[in-house]
Amino acid sequence: MSTATITPEVLARVATFAELPTDTLQWVLDHGQVRTYAPGDTVLNPGDPAEFMVVVLSGGLQFFFLRNGNREPIFRVDKGHVSGVLPYSRLRVIQGLGVAVGDTELLLLHRDNFPALEQVSPELVQRLVGLMSDRARQEARYQERDDKLRALGKLSAGLAHELNNPAAAIMRAAEALDNRLRAKPGLLLELVRHCPQPDALADLAAVASNPPLTQTPLSPLERSDREDELAEWLEDQDVLDGYALASGLLEAGLTLDSLKPLIMALPEPSRPSALAWLEGQLTTLCLVRDVQEAGGRISTLVSNVKTYSHMDRAGDFAPLDVHTGLESTVNILSYCMREEKVQLTRDYAPGLPLVKGQVSSLNQVWTNLLDNAIDAMPGGGEITLRTRQEGDFVLVSVIDNGPGIPPEVLPHILEPFYTTKPAGEGTGLGLDIALRIIEQHDGRLEVQSEPGHTEFRVWLPVAGSR
Repeated sequence: MSTATITPEVLARVATFAELPTDTLQWVLDHGQVRTYAPGDTVLNPGDPAEFMVVVLSGGLQFFFLRNGNREPIFRVDKGHVSGVLPYSRLRVIQGLGVAVGDTELLLLHRDNFPALEQVSPELVQRLVGLMSDRARQEARYQERDDKLRALGKLSAGLAHELNNPAAAIMRAAEALDNRLRAKPGLLLELVRHCPQPDALADLAAVASNPPLTQTPLSPLERSDREDELAEWLEDQDVLDGYALASGLLEAGLTLDSLKPLIMALPEPSRPSALAWLEGQLTTLCLVRDVQEAGGRISTLVSNVKTYSHMDRAGDFAPLDVHTGLESTVNILSYCMREEKVQLTRDYAPGLPLVKGQVSSLNQVWTNLLDNAIDAMPGGGEITLRTRQEGDFVLVSVIDNGPGIPPEVLPHILEPFYTTKPAGEGTGLGLDIALRIIEQHDGRLEVQSEPGHTEFRVWLPVAGSR
């Protein structure tokens, strides 16, 4: 559509073009084009070439990221604002989906006109460059927030799965304990009714209190053979359900050889009730042990979250151990690594000195680097975490054996807005944020890559060295 219906006075109502000479405004109109869209029309698609500066004359544009088939709102450009490609912009590909909000009218100026525009109006170009700088800072803030929210999402998803197993184990053990404890009075009454010898009963109680749990692990076939052998002997002792008791006794470390002398010392009528009582007591102890282990796992996860998120300490720079931060991040991302069939190798230097830093910021760096390494190996692979001391620096390396970064991409990999992910799946700011965090710590971030070996290296000054 022609720009004939748009006058310089109309364009001057846009703040970026206010108080510019009429000749400049007319030049923009002469070299631009106007397009109109109905509400909900798609204006830009992820993957489209980034070719135009966009001036919103009426209506607006809502931008979304497309993730897993869902639209995630990013930002909105309303009437009177400028978006799209600006002079000196590195943007080459549209990352988000742009949709018209209401009846929308846009003025588009192709980027090929920017060199001429710089000659026509250096003042307008300066305004546009300032606008681009403001937008870059805002985009960086949005991306930092998005990265933190994404890390929180990974944290939440990982914790949900990690906590589910010990929580379920506690619930199962609690239910079994309830059943066992309700049965104990009857078992005790049955045992006492036959009044076994006090000395023999003392031996039975000693085994019930301290079962030999530290047995050599059995193969499934060996365990099955042992259970069959023990169950047959139990039934010979008139135990009603020998197979049910055999599993519990064997789990507690008791074998036929260790049970025989203990039980044969009891009067024959008391043997079935003694065996039932003993199995109930030993199984109860095993269930208590399971609850303790599951509770300990939950406590460890909570501790990892506190360390990862730095919840219990101030956000100032302080001496810290990089291994602690690496381990808390690994534990948070362990579910993601298992899902992607990624193996982790730790190659930590002993006696590594402390560095001065912010735990939560550095954990964001480790999360970005590990997350990128996981993404680089969709079919599974190996990540190596390596730490060394090099002079006054601690070196942390994150290494993966994926396909590597293409040579034409490698020089740009740390540049802001540069991404190798499909359009809509990344903004190219994750590594830029990591780089800025490392620079805030007076460190440096480097990358080298070839097929089968990609290594991101982080140098951090030793605490007190600077």
